[in-house]
Amino acid sequence: MPLVEISGLKKSFKGNEVIKGLDFVLKKGKCTALLGPNGAGKTTTLRMLSGLMEPTEGTIVFPDAKRGEDLRKFIGYLPQFPVYYNWMSGQEFLSYAGRLAGLSKKEAKERTGELLELVGIADAKKRHVGKYSGGMKQRLGIAQALIHRPKLIMLDEPVSALDPFGRREVLELLEKLKNETTVLFSTHILNDAEEVCDEILFLHNGEIVESGTMAELRDRHKQSRVELQFNGQAAEYKEAFSSAQFVQDIEVTNGQMKIFVTDLDKATNSILKIAANGEFPVTKIESSRMTLEDIFMKVVGK
Repeated sequence: MPLVEISGLKKSFKGNEVIKGLDFVLKKGKCTALLGPNGAGKTTTLRMLSGLMEPTEGTIVFPDAKRGEDLRKFIGYLPQFPVYYNWMSGQEFLSYAGRLAGLSKKEAKERTGELLELVGIADAKKRHVGKYSGGMKQRLGIAQALIHRPKLIMLDEPVSALDPFGRREVLELLEKLKNETTVLFSTHILNDAEEVCDEILFLHNGEIVESGTMAELRDRHKQSRVELQFNGQAAEYKEAFSSAQFVQDIEVTNGQMKIFVTDLDKATNSILKIAANGEFPVTKIESSRMTLEDIFMKVVGK
């Protein structure tokens, strides 16, 4: 069922239209990634959905909300660069956020305890936030966004500034959050979206260029590939493979060649024969299905 329905969403700055009419639905209990390169409009879109920025045109509708109801109570938001009071403890900060969100003192205290356990920093609840690691601060920020039990939590690039350990911590937390609420997070890191999301929205130059589940995306862009690694430049061998059966397209980067095919098994046999007969200096061969990166590059390149 839809939690939020977005229709014709646009945003212009000084006559320059940066968001160009977005139409999509966020489903209850799903984790959705807003995926796109830097400058695609991800943060602007999240700021409009959170109520921090007025759209130039379009509508954002929560079907469960009553007419005129304040939508902020439905939404939890973590910006890309959250700001904390470093002299506060994690426990104090969360309780403070709860009071700002309208919780009673007792509710804020109880909810703080629940969330510190949920995000895995209960052992550091009395430590000053200024002494938290990057991953711990992001966990605290996610807890802040959840403090008032929102129906939708939105996270802007939650792992982009973290080291590999902090990134892993937050991704594991996102997996847990899928059981608690609806999640929308923006990212330009494709592997993160592929790992934790149920649905994906591709945003490019202010437009949704593709959307769906990974299964749906792979079905629509059904294409397998064979990757060859050469001892030397791969470009000089491209012509030999371009006329092979079942080959649709070939991409070459230095010593690597990606051959996109319609029938993986038959194409692999044909490619192996060509490489063997030509005595090409192939050092490695792999076959695989389309990755999210492949799909993104395909739809963005249209």
